[in-house]
Amino acid sequence: MISIVIPTFNNLEYLKLCINSIKKNSKHNHEIKLHINEGTDGTLDYANLNNIFYTHSKNNIGLCSSINLISSTVKNKYLLYAHDDMYFCPNWDVALINEVKKIGHNYFYLSGTMIEPNSAHISFDCGDNPNNFNEKKLINNFDNLDFYDHQGSHFAPHLVEKKLWDSVGGFSEEFNPGMGSDPDFNMKLWNNGVRIFKGINRFRVYHFSSTTTRKKQNFKRNKGNITFIKKWGFSHKFFKKHYLRSRTLFVEPLKEPNKNLIYYIELLLCKLKIVYLKIFT
Repeated sequence: MISIVIPTFNNLEYLKLCINSIKKNSKHNHEIKLHINEGTDGTLDYANLNNIFYTHSKNNIGLCSSINLISSTVKNKYLLYAHDDMYFCPNWDVALINEVKKIGHNYFYLSGTMIEPNSAHISFDCGDNPNNFNEKKLINNFDNLDFYDHQGSHFAPHLVEKKLWDSVGGFSEEFNPGMGSDPDFNMKLWNNGVRIFKGINRFRVYHFSSTTTRKKQNFKRNKGNITFIKKWGFSHKFFKKHYLRSRTLFVEPLKEPNKNLIYYIELLLCKLKIVYLKIFT
């Protein structure tokens, strides 16, 4: 039913923890597929030894290209994109599948609730790397940490229908190595009529943060905010505030933005920034 696609770049110890958590903490049996960038740290041997399907590039091709490549092999109905530095908490898939059934159609973007040592949706320190990760502490506490179903999430891990993913062309590769690719993908979904952008409270992952493909690139980091504003005519912050209404309580599917005075003032500031970028960059 669900194919979990994960890009990885010489990050084996995190990847092992991620895959083990999926196998241990899922109620259902899900397909796991990797795109391995380089794999010089033993990742290729690990995938082969454990019969994990993967695509491979000798160099780091970036998060967007990695996900597009591995996603092209997916035949299941739903595609779940995750980072290799995430630990999936128990029964994550129960909460997600129940939500899909409740919605009753496939025009949605569903994401998880992230637990991190110092930020994210829930701040709760269980370690910042596999060596000091306190799995027991997380398991004993994750379900009691206070949060809520939230509006407008654009973070991984996220679930979409594979047909919907294909219809908007997956990730836009001009955002390689990855910065800005998530809100861009959401913008494409929005223009395709999707109005359910929901973060599921009980779909929880522990995120070590900043260790995925886009953070360890062997090429210059892209300026995703500039790419986004040039492409869409406003910033990703504007989009998240006025369209996705990010991190507010989820009550109902999103509607068109409230085009009040603040909306137009902030839109004008975006337009002025675009003029500035055209002149000086």
